[in-house]
Amino acid sequence: MLLSYDAEAEFNGEDGYEETWAMCADAEGLFGDPPPPARGTYELLGCSPEGELSTALARARAEGSAPLGTLALEALDKKGERVGVWLWQLDDVRVLGDRLCARDLSLRDITVEASESEDNASGYPQCPPLSPGYRILSAEEAPWGTCKDLAHVRYEAELTEPPLRLLGCSPRGALQTALNAGEEDLGHAKVLRLDAHGRTVQPAVEGELTAWIPSARGRGLIDLTLEPWSERPPNAASEVWDLWWQGRPSERSLWARCSPEGRDFWLGTARDNRVRGEPDDPPGVTYHLDGRHIVDERGFFCALGEAVNGPGGYFGWGLDALKDCLGGRWGAEPPFTLVWHDADVARSCLGVTPHTGYRPLTFEELLAFLAEKRVDVRLD
Repeated sequence: MLLSYDAEAEFNGEDGYEETWAMCADAEGLFGDPPPPARGTYELLGCSPEGELSTALARARAEGSAPLGTLALEALDKKGERVGVWLWQLDDVRVLGDRLCARDLSLRDITVEASESEDNASGYPQCPPLSPGYRILSAEEAPWGTCKDLAHVRYEAELTEPPLRLLGCSPRGALQTALNAGEEDLGHAKVLRLDAHGRTVQPAVEGELTAWIPSARGRGLIDLTLEPWSERPPNAASEVWDLWWQGRPSERSLWARCSPEGRDFWLGTARDNRVRGEPDDPPGVTYHLDGRHIVDERGFFCALGEAVNGPGGYFGWGLDALKDCLGGRWGAEPPFTLVWHDADVARSCLGVTPHTGYRPLTFEELLAFLAEKRVDVRLD
């Protein structure tokens, strides 16, 4: 690990520089998956449920609770038409139960537990005066009924993350100067992951240095405490960095050893370590896509990056990014041919997912997209 100080922040946006503050042998608490969105309890007041909401409610009455997926609320004006463009959504909804509505005994007050969508605007969707309330929809806008109001009951308490401990650090530069002077404020720093040759693989985390003690790992070494203000690398980063320990991989399909979350992180690592400045291959080149391990959307993009740019290569991590890559300066320029070997693996696996708010790409959708972008896919 490398601990560095980014002087750019101190110069109020002007070009700055980085100074190495320490080399660190190890770290405790470096990895941590982002906590799941805080879940809250909500009440849909004065409901007339329909469709899957009605089905889930009947199941909740029998079993105590029932999953529903993503629920969207459409605020209505006094004429019963949608207010604004965006829907307000609750994700991973679980129906907990219902009771008679005190204001109208023909309606129900339904209690649900859910996470508020990150795409929501701040606050609740606002209904104008004389509005009949909200239309309830699925993520695909299938009708699930109506409700007159929404009440937020409570949130679960968020967990506090522990600090990061950097072990066996050899201080230098401004950090050593601050330690020698006995300063309490050691400043902010970022931790970089290095490979076996001392080359930077990726930034890991940034934060405030808050304490230090002599290290048990050797004379003159210290252990530092850093309070992160950026997200820590996910747990899956550990398996990816192990595969990149000797530098950019020279063996194909190492990404296939990773978990689905690891493949996500692999794509970011490949992008950060792509070779810049080399010209694209000319149009008309034929690339070979190894399809043996393409069991999900992540796997397709890992394999595509290697097909175009070799082991550890990158060529997009989603359709928007792939569109950018196909525009040039990322290794290949269409039109070109892509021979997709063992395509039956992807044909049977892509697009299969449990019911959540996100539906991954299907095999046919990928083929249609590539054809539109002048990529001639030949299935093998």
